[in-house]
Amino acid sequence: MKGLVVKNTGSWYTVRTDDGQLLECKIKGNFRLKGIRSTNPVAVGDRVEVKTIADGCWIVAIEDRRNYIIRKSQNLSKQSHIIAANVDQAFLIVTVDRPQTSTTFIDRFLASAEAYRVPVVLVFNKTDLLGDDMLRYQQLLVHLYETIGYECLQVSAKTGDGIDQLRDMLDGKISLFSGNSGVGKSTLLNLLVPSANARTAAISRQ
Repeated sequence: MKGLVVKNTGSWYTVRTDDGQLLECKIKGNFRLKGIRSTNPVAVGDRVEVKTIADGCWIVAIEDRRNYIIRKSQNLSKQSHIIAANVDQAFLIVTVDRPQTSTTFIDRFLASAEAYRVPVVLVFNKTDLLGDDMLRYQQLLVHLYETIGYECLQVSAKTGDGIDQLRDMLDGKISLFSGNSGVGKSTLLNLLVPSANARTAAISRQ
């Protein structure tokens, strides 16, 4: 039976099978050892083969990926963590204030996406919170990244500015939302997909 990995929680993977079932699966131990230099050999977005046997549902094979996005593991293993696979586009959610997303973080994400052939759109959120100086800084960043070929959106999850344009860009595509904690990913997701019920929390300013 084949399907798509739609969620990963710890060692459990939720697989939506081609006939519409949602199965909670694990990976066979020896599957982890087949030369995959990653902390998670299976990622959300992977097409997999699953088998249901007496002790549960198991992922037994993974199809070739057309692309994926990774981040480097924080330990010394020199392994990587696969954020998502087989995506049509990635949206990097950034904020220039509360909290500030560094250009180093943005550039690192763009470089990783470029290496694995994933188109990226930069989404500048919380525009409604910006004073004149920070708004000018945001415009400079938008100009910079548009000049080198990246599409940029300036939105506000609070006021709804730019949300319709963002929603149109999601239509019919498999998309990844990424970004630092506190930039509004969950709030945006709840606006775009009300059934997601993503948890949100207040951000403290340090």
